[in-house]
Amino acid sequence: MVRGIEKQDIFFDDADREYFVLRFSKLLAETGAECLAWVLMPNHFHLLLRPKEQTLAFLMRRLLTGYAVRFNLRYHRSGHLFQNRYKSMVCQEDAYLLELVRYIHLNPLRAGIVQQMEDLDRYHWSGHAVLLGEWDLPGQNRQEVFSYFSQKEGMARRRYREFLMEAIFGQEEGEPAESSLEEAVLPIGSPEDKERDQRILGNREFLVEVKRINADLKVGALRMPIADLVERVAGACGLEEEEIKSKKRSREVSDARGIISYLAVRVIGWNGAELAKVLHMTRSGVSEAAERGNLLVRKNPALMKIIESELTIEQSP
Repeated sequence: MVRGIEKQDIFFDDADREYFVLRFSKLLAETGAECLAWVLMPNHFHLLLRPKEQTLAFLMRRLLTGYAVRFNLRYHRSGHLFQNRYKSMVCQEDAYLLELVRYIHLNPLRAGIVQQMEDLDRYHWSGHAVLLGEWDLPGQNRQEVFSYFSQKEGMARRRYREFLMEAIFGQEEGEPAESSLEEAVLPIGSPEDKERDQRILGNREFLVEVKRINADLKVGALRMPIADLVERVAGACGLEEEEIKSKKRSREVSDARGIISYLAVRVIGWNGAELAKVLHMTRSGVSEAAERGNLLVRKNPALMKIIESELTIEQSP
């Protein structure tokens, strides 16, 4: 889930929404990710994704950065568009996945953007209309959602829609049905983890299994790629990546190399020799740059946010 900064709107009209959807669909194709559910609301949006070839962080960074740049240019504004980083959870499949699909697609109806189910069926900015065949979004996996209801697409559509209706009314007409989504969201690990954005949506056994897999993962598999770090620091410093990798000796380039060296070697854990190859520096040069970067980050702690969005659920204790 992504919210606008200070809960401000991030979509002003259909042109904004159309640009976002086109960019989103293109990135799904480029990254090989699958989308199972999505919805655009005035000041936030929800996506249910299964990353494959690229990480979730890579896809989201490309999606959010591109949209924010276009939005700021169109409305002659500057500064952050989104509130902090996106919030994410890992979801157990089967029953929990369907609950999340239903929760996401009912957002416009529960928020009063549409007034009845028939209006939701035609709401263009949601994966619900795609599932009902009102239009198509390349990259949205309709067949997987349908497979939970029937092998015949027509029957699956009807049963899927009935599944959504069950969350609007209970057994008796007019009685709101209780959603199990909030009860299914389990905080990770210790009480301190309740403050984290990431959550696990699933049963207790799934929670234990995710933590077990996490314990078996190699640290190197969780590290932000050096190329991504260089890209982020370049953006934060107002430089091009080529400048940082060149032999340029300006103060700005030197500071950027220092920040990269400190974050890569001292914080993330990359080997200095590996970083030296990327930055076209010597091993000792990286070490000296890391010392300089340490001082720069101490003076400006906000620089740590450059890598904060890479703290994914796999990195929780």
